[in-house]
Amino acid sequence: MIFSSTVKNSGQQHAVTVRTGNESKSINIPAKSVGQGSSVNGAELLFLALATCYCNDIYREAAKRNINIDSVEVTVKGEFGSEGEPATNISYEVDVKSSTNNPGEISELVDYVDNVAEIHNTLRKGIAVTLAKK
Repeated sequence: MIFSSTVKNSGQQHAVTVRTGNESKSINIPAKSVGQGSSVNGAELLFLALATCYCNDIYREAAKRNINIDSVEVTVKGEFGSEGEPATNISYEVDVKSSTNNPGEISELVDYVDNVAEIHNTLRKGIAVTLAKK
């Protein structure tokens, strides 16, 4: 499956589109109120990608185990230093609520998803990112 994200920015116009296969969605992220670019920075979106991946994967893996999940809260934190430096100290906290299962099952699910979350594993592996010029 092919995934893509596109940002188009000019002046106060800012459009964000994400695509999975043939399905495309717009995400409302405004332009900066002063200057050019997005009002949301890449670090925030990277951490959102981690939180979103983990949240979605909890529901996916719980369904495979017939575990009912009432809610999921994922908070990702980290630091960026000087310009051009990669993030450091990335960590995340998870709060999974389920009224129908025992805490041991939920703890096992939380650990399992940590091992299979694709965005997490992409960062952990350190995959190359290449520039394709138009």
